[in-house]
Amino acid sequence: MSETEQRRDRRTGIADLERELMLLGRHSALRSPYGAEPEPDARLERSAYILLSRIELDGPLSIGQLADAFGLDTSTVNRQTAAMLRSGLAERIPDPNGGMARKLRITQEGERRMQAYRAWVTTGLHGLLADWTPEEVADFSRALIRFNEAIEALEDRPWPRAAD
Repeated sequence: MSETEQRRDRRTGIADLERELMLLGRHSALRSPYGAEPEPDARLERSAYILLSRIELDGPLSIGQLADAFGLDTSTVNRQTAAMLRSGLAERIPDPNGGMARKLRITQEGERRMQAYRAWVTTGLHGLLADWTPEEVADFSRALIRFNEAIEALEDRPWPRAAD
């Protein structure tokens, strides 16, 4: 295969990837078992789930630390965390290290709801991938990890991953 053909095939593959990534975000089945609404205990806004997941991995974080971690404006994170505080999913605490900024910590209710939401999504993925082999699931997972890590490296915002 010539170099020109390789470049054309790569462009076609990248265009296919772009389209599939755009389509991926529209599927409610990725967030639930067969598109069903979650039980009340498992209801959680997507932004709350992502913020709580980051706090779960890093421990208590300030609004500024969360904004830096996600590359968002502090006012955006402040609105999102205010909703979490009102819902009892998180609470403000003094900085455990003695800093001036107050930090957000997950409450027991936040932990319970986050785990219920995660279990709900995982159940949906089990159903969605029921006809995939374990090797196909592992290959897809490795590819997504590599893809996410490439983005994180480009943005210099690594997501902490729990050691297996």
